Amino acid sequence: MKYYIIAGEASGDLHGSNLMRALKMIDAQAEFRFWGGDLMLAESENIRKHYKEMAFMGFVEVAVNLRQILRNLADCKDDLLANRPDVLILVDFPGFNLKIAEFAKREGIKVCYYISPKVWAWNQKRVLKIKKVVDKMFCILPFEVDFYKAWGMEVNYVGNPLLDAIEVYPFTSNFRDENNLDGKPIVALLPGSRKQEIERLLPEMLKVTTDFPDHQFVIAGAPTFDKAYYQQFMAGKNNPIVFGHTYDLVRNAQAALVASGTATLETALLNTPQVVCYKGNPLSIAIAKLLIKIKFISLVNLIMDKLVVQELIQEDCNHKKIKAELNSILNDPKYRQAMLNNYAQLQERMGDPGASERTAKLIVAYIKSKELKNKE
Repeated sequence: MKYYIIAGEASGDLHGSNLMRALKMIDAQAEFRFWGGDLMLAESENIRKHYKEMAFMGFVEVAVNLRQILRNLADCKDDLLANRPDVLILVDFPGFNLKIAEFAKREGIKVCYYISPKVWAWNQKRVLKIKKVVDKMFCILPFEVDFYKAWGMEVNYVGNPLLDAIEVYPFTSNFRDENNLDGKPIVALLPGSRKQEIERLLPEMLKVTTDFPDHQFVIAGAPTFDKAYYQQFMAGKNNPIVFGHTYDLVRNAQAALVASGTATLETALLNTPQVVCYKGNPLSIAIAKLLIKIKFISLVNLIMDKLVVQELIQEDCNHKKIKAELNSILNDPKYRQAMLNNYAQLQERMGDPGASERTAKLIVAYIKSKELKNKE
């Protein structure tokens, strides 16, 4: 079968690549065309556009880049029709993907959505649109099933693909030696994969490095940037930067400072205590506060429905508060253990690996059932 997949950011590239691998195991004739990144490229060379040309975060940033976004949408629609697939698979990235879903539905293309848009966070009435334009929804967060059910929509909970990614990751036993890291305990810095995130968060993260001289602060570099890009924020310091080994870095770290997003859940599943950090455009944040109706921004806290990891957002994301929280994690055994105990409960709630394979099987079964029905 022919699969057209759209992933618009780093996490979508990860999940999209795992799904492609699972689809190839089930469907020996699988053909792919996609929007994604380097991980998906490892599964197929048939890429239309890299996500680095698509990832704009925040209301203001989207407005500033609206012309490029509209060009991307038009290009995607034309390419979708020129390479008409058996199924369109959308991976998260709702601002873009829901528009493509609506177009595909009008054109009679079957639409599967993998990793639900966070409609439970704001503008919940978008579920009504999703019901019209998405044929099958595959959710990765446990609480999403009941949310959709309350709106009269049946969805499939497939588990979380991060469990798959961690399970198959080739952890290295000599990570420190390979990356020229000394014997000091590591604090991992994960400032995100988007330019806006890094430029707002990394300077704040780096301010605490002199407060903990017995630790080394190691930056997780995003694949779309080089070492020189990160060095401009260091003010003469020489913090190590690790590319392509974020899971190794987090697992070897005593603590982590993490940009809000998928990485917060990954860090918890890797059992590393963390501080969640977030800074956005002030106007975007002001708009978000009016629209978003959730208690937390971290997936860890949302899944557990309580404060497990501290969230330092906007003006709270500063040197003083980051230092205080990191100090508690590193030097208060009871505080640290309480977080690890909550991580253990989170692991139980998340379930077992296999989300990619379960989703692939459901997609293939759905398309085959539709084909059979059409023949009848």
